[in-house]
Amino acid sequence: HIPSPVQVLNTCSAQEIQRVTGFNPRSKRGFSVRSFGTGTHVKLPGPAPDKPNVYDFKTTYDQMYNDLLRKDKELYTQNGILHMLDRNKRIKPRPERFQNCKDLFDLILTCEERVYDQVVEDLNSREQETCQPVHVVNVDIQDNHEEATLGAFLICELCQCIQHTEDMENEIDELLQEFEEKSGRAFLHTVCFY
Repeated sequence: HIPSPVQVLNTCSAQEIQRVTGFNPRSKRGFSVRSFGTGTHVKLPGPAPDKPNVYDFKTTYDQMYNDLLRKDKELYTQNGILHMLDRNKRIKPRPERFQNCKDLFDLILTCEERVYDQVVEDLNSREQETCQPVHVVNVDIQDNHEEATLGAFLICELCQCIQHTEDMENEIDELLQEFEEKSGRAFLHTVCFY
């Protein structure tokens, strides 16, 4: 059983997962999930791949929603961004940056190797105080509808399996190996300490 929150970092892929499937195990599956970004700014898809909408982490979801509504209501309704922001603003007022969070977690999941590297680097740069382990797991998920849908179910199933392990510390490697074989995806796994 996982006593403290399971954390899913909010990357572009995770945003796609949330947008497509409403991945929110916080209430539906009995997990405590928090979502974070790891970059210096929040980037949302724009009118073209090289023209994202960039916001400071201090910008509220409501402000982002109103900005995109003003810019192109049809585009951002069609691609699901307005729906995602509307849902997000009911959960918390604004995005959170992982590097600014000092809460302790048992499990951190990322959906992109670059984000995984940023999380591991940040955790390893912190002064160890409690020596409590945190498992950082990455499964690469492409930022498209089909992959996001499959990825959301895979992540949810993985969290359920981890939650039902008798001894996460000793069983997680074997569980991840099973998921690799089952899904055909490679998982990265590192243990860091608080």
